[in-house]
Amino acid sequence: MIRRWLLRIAFALLGLLLAITLYVAVACALVFWPANAKPPAEPATVEAWVLSNGVHTDLVFPVRSATVDWRQLFPLSDFKAPPPDAEFVAIGWGDREFYLHTPTWGHLTAARAFGALSGGNRSLLHVTYLQRAQLRRGAYKLPLSQAQYAQLVAHVRATLPSGRAVPIAGAHYANDDAFYEARGSYHLFETCNTWTGRGLRQAGVTVSRWTPFDFNVTWHLQPVLQP
Repeated sequence: MIRRWLLRIAFALLGLLLAITLYVAVACALVFWPANAKPPAEPATVEAWVLSNGVHTDLVFPVRSATVDWRQLFPLSDFKAPPPDAEFVAIGWGDREFYLHTPTWGHLTAARAFGALSGGNRSLLHVTYLQRAQLRRGAYKLPLSQAQYAQLVAHVRATLPSGRAVPIAGAHYANDDAFYEARGSYHLFETCNTWTGRGLRQAGVTVSRWTPFDFNVTWHLQPVLQP
């Protein structure tokens, strides 16, 4: 009896290992088969970025342009004390419980990570107003035409319930950020990076066809090498 249970446990662990290996292998392979391999010929006129911390990616846009003034959608009054000279806004999507209870990697627990990946949790948008000096490590240049930028703006708006930004009262990491209600549920196949990647694909940017990891998003982009 004990031997039978040990064999079942061994096969279950082997199956889990094979599933994880397949998941990672598919993600890595798709880097070399990107969507939009030949991006639109329109000139890149919008100064935009993808910002990665090595795990999570945000879309970074100018605070104000002819297309949109993000301060109208995400009012400064929702933030504790955003920098008055902020030039960019960083927008990312993610798991509600993970976002609200893991402000640093030191707060990460196995239960919280498993809960996010297993699905079922609601999601949030995390919005941060940034100064130019903050776009250094982990920043990748995002070449966008006006038409592509409009597509990404539509992607962000479509993530908001009824297209309206509803802030989460009292939820902040620092003075320059805020959280908002969002559509969708986070799980193993719908991560923060798949949200970023889907927006980029819809806008015609060269990116992996599936983007569960940050490198799937940034592989085809030019890193910003600043001191």
